[in-house]
Amino acid sequence: MNEQKDLDFLIRKDGKTFAGIHLLIDFYQASNLTDKHLIEEALESAASAVNAKKIDICVHKFSQNHGVSGVITLAESHISIHTWPEIFFAAIDVFTCGKCKPHSCIDILKNYLEPSRIEIVERYRGLIA
Repeated sequence: MNEQKDLDFLIRKDGKTFAGIHLLIDFYQASNLTDKHLIEEALESAASAVNAKKIDICVHKFSQNHGVSGVITLAESHISIHTWPEIFFAAIDVFTCGKCKPHSCIDILKNYLEPSRIEIVERYRGLIA
């Protein structure tokens, strides 16, 4: 078995080798934060945009005027959204490995949740070299 092929999920970027890229995305003054079906659609669209393979999706609405939490499990890791409509805030995690392009979903998610301000932190997870 070819060892390099077995490790094709690893990412090589900026002179480093690591398991995955994790984006922590904060949306401020966002909209549509209580719409369970829209959040589910946003997760599906985000997974497609990063070129990931969907395994499962779970989205939960807490109560009539409260937030939604959802996660789409991917063969390449996950994307999650947690909303706080009371403060117009959404916390989004995009964690992928392999050939996925996690940044590709940011504009897609912006279209769904319409934030006026965004903060993004990027982390390399599982640093090997």
